[in-house]
Amino acid sequence: MAGAPSARTVAPAESSGSTTWEHVKRIGAWIFFALIVALIWQQARHIDWSKVLAAVRAIPLPMVLAGALLAFCSHLIYSTYDLLGRRMTHHSLGTVPVMGITFISYAFNLNFGSLIGGVAFRYRLYSRLGLDPNTITRVLGFSMLTNWFGYFVVAGAAFCFRPMALPPDWRIGGEGLRILGVALLMVGAAYIVFCAVAREHTWNVRGHALDTPPLRIALLQLLMSCTNWSLIGGIIWFLLQGRVEYPTVLAVLLVAAVAGVITHVPGGLGVLEAVFLALLSHRLPQSELLGALLAYRALYYLLPLAVAVVFYVVAEVHARRLRRALAADSD
Repeated sequence: MAGAPSARTVAPAESSGSTTWEHVKRIGAWIFFALIVALIWQQARHIDWSKVLAAVRAIPLPMVLAGALLAFCSHLIYSTYDLLGRRMTHHSLGTVPVMGITFISYAFNLNFGSLIGGVAFRYRLYSRLGLDPNTITRVLGFSMLTNWFGYFVVAGAAFCFRPMALPPDWRIGGEGLRILGVALLMVGAAYIVFCAVAREHTWNVRGHALDTPPLRIALLQLLMSCTNWSLIGGIIWFLLQGRVEYPTVLAVLLVAAVAGVITHVPGGLGVLEAVFLALLSHRLPQSELLGALLAYRALYYLLPLAVAVVFYVVAEVHARRLRRALAADSD
């Protein structure tokens, strides 16, 4: 009882500090979004879209097929992320339903944003198969952790060991990227060490259960996510027909991925293109860059989305039939 008054007096200060930080983050995100919009507008005014379409048609078929194969492999790998979540939460859903839900969620996430794809579709589809909200949250959180853990390591390696050559008129050199890369690698290494030494693998933080995997699962996270990010970079590299070295393409993609997250633009629409134009337009004509990126969006975003829509409709029909069968049995 003696500690209750002090807890009540501390809470408003904590709440006020949290609210101020939320406002600062929101303002920062809007400023970054405005800069991206200005960059997109500046680039779009000088684009000859007829040349862009001609550049798309000029991509050799073998390069398109290679990009499509890598896109398939990337979606397949990402679809296994929730299997790691199943391992951590010990739920009993089968491999095929889990991979199907992960694929559908990822395809919608890429095109419409994480709230619609990564979150809403997972909760809807998993709950229909009997998972409780807490388990779904833990699976979702572990999948996101896997994705960004690999990002930190791949981005750290790319920025540290092969910093991209920035445009000549930029005043920022590669040394800043190298420092950032070292920091990202240190974060990834710290996660591995923590998983290796942690004796308790489930932590309660503000009422939410956070899972720390054992070392072998953390290493599997690292392998899967690093492979996935590397494959995505390979898609664009093939569509650019190898005219820009692969490490540079991968590094620009990683920068664009973070820019898309910060701006909250669904699918990073326009953001991806603006970053590539800003960082690589001194290497290749704008029309060829945009042509490759349009082909990339078709292979990695739109085609999987079309497949995911079919899968989702089938899943909804199956769920309705199952509910009707259960209702009939209960009668």
